[in-house]
Formats: sequence, structure tokens, C-alpha cells
Amino acid sequence: MSNTLPLERLLARAEAVLARFEASLPPLQQAPDWQSAVAFRWRKSNGRGWLQGVRHPHPIRLADLENIDDQKERITANTRQFVAGKTANNVLLTGTRGSGKSSLVKAVLNEYSGKGLRLIEVDKEDLVDLADIVDLVDGRPEKFIIFCDDLSFEAGETAYKALKSVLDGSIAAPPDNVLIYATSNRRHLMPEYFSENLETHRVDDEIHPGETTEEKISLSERFGLWISFYPFSQDDYLAIANHWARQLGVAEEVIAASEREALNWALSRGSRSGRVAWQFARDLAGRQKASRKKSK
Repeated sequence: MSNTLPLERLLARAEAVLARFEASLPPLQQAPDWQSAVAFRWRKSNGRGWLQGVRHPHPIRLADLENIDDQKERITANTRQFVAGKTANNVLLTGTRGSGKSSLVKAVLNEYSGKGLRLIEVDKEDLVDLADIVDLVDGRPEKFIIFCDDLSFEAGETAYKALKSVLDGSIAAPPDNVLIYATSNRRHLMPEYFSENLETHRVDDEIHPGETTEEKISLSERFGLWISFYPFSQDDYLAIANHWARQLGVAEEVIAASEREALNWALSRGSRSGRVAWQFARDLAGRQKASRKKSK
């Protein structure tokens, strides 16, 4: 009798601890409501992953993206083939920061979501779950772009192996309804070192360093379509800033008078990118609205 009571108390405490622990976990993975959204994020907590619908995807349109006509044409042609059930390629978008790489992927989703295109955003840290994500969408009637933004790998990281498996397929062929679109500032996605070009070896160096270099290069080569982005000229930058200012309701006379200010804004940021142009336009639109309120 004396041993039974402490045991019951111990079990009760253990059950209480387990109940609190289970309450802190996300729900068990369930099939997402595919009709509720066109974009999803792969979320992960305490070792469990699930697809979360994005309630308000970025509304950017292809028409909003200026001075990247060649890049738009190439990615839309590939995506158009994909949603039509024809063969298409995984896409790697590389180049200068803020030049419209990720915006172009979002605009493509908005262009073709009505034809069954869906997007799943996956963080680099969660690439190890790619096989599980592919299993979730395999056999679905929709077409899925798995989107990896700002992708690069440092020495020693192994998540790129999961990406390689999905790009090329492991023992199972990649499903026909999945493509990977990734953006990166690095063409080869992994760091390269001057020492890798040296033909001499030091003590304790790898015996076959060329094979390691080839392993790095082979990752980007698994993307069938490379789309490159370049820094904008001054005129391109001003055209983008003016476009966004008009979209945000800035008066034409204000836009015409703000050219020097727009250039100084870019100079202070050290970049004439589309992102910087968008940020300037937002600031200009906000100040115009503020001045209108004061005048009233």
C-alpha cells in the first residue's frame, strides 16, 4: 500500500508532463487544404514539418518588372511548358542582389496560378525534407514549383545533397508535377577558393581536390535553365523607381522633380537595384501623402 501511492503520483506527474509537451508540438502532418491557397510555406517545429498556406501572397505582376525582358521571356516560356504538361527545366536565377530574381518567381506564380500552378517556399535549412515534400504533392493534378530563395551553401553543409537528389531523382524518378526554382548570388551555389585552382598539394591536403571542386560545380549544373541578372544602369534604375512611384500614386510632377533625389538614394545604398528603386518609391509616396495631410 505504501509503494502504490507514490507510484500513482509519479505516473500522474509523468502524464501531466507529457500532456504539456504534446500541447507544445505542432499538429501531426495532415494533407494541406489545396483549395485554400496558391502558395505554401514548409514550416517545421520540434522535428515535425507541415505545409502552411500563405493567406496573402505577394501581388506583384510580370508587367511590374522592368528592364528584365529577356529573363521574363525565358522563365515564362519554361513555366508555360510546365503548366501545359510538357517537359520543362528546373531553374537557377543568379546575379546581383535586388535585381528582381525572387520577384520574377512570385510574378510567374501570379501569372499562372489560374492554370493550376502552385508554389511551395522551402528554407535552405529545411532542404533535408525535400523528399517528404515531394511525396506530399506526388500525384496531385496541380503543378508545383518548390522555391528556394537566396540559396547558397557553405563548406561542410550537407543539405545540398538532398537538393541534388530531387533535381536528378534518386532511385525514384522526379515527379512530373514538380520543378525547383532557386535564386542565388552565386552561380555555383557553393564557395570557391583560389587554392582550389592550385596544382600543388601541401601535407594533409586532399589527394584529389579536383573531385571536390567538381562536386560543387555539379550542383548548379543540375538546373537545366540558368537565368542571369545584371546591375541596372542609371536610366534603368530611374525607370523602375518612376514605375513604382506611379503605382503608388505619386503625382507626375513630383516624380519628375525627384530624379536627383532618387539617384542620391541609390548612392547612399551603394546599389542601383530594383529593390532600392522600390524602397525609394515607397519613401517618396509616403512623404507625398504626409504633405497632403499637412496642407489640409
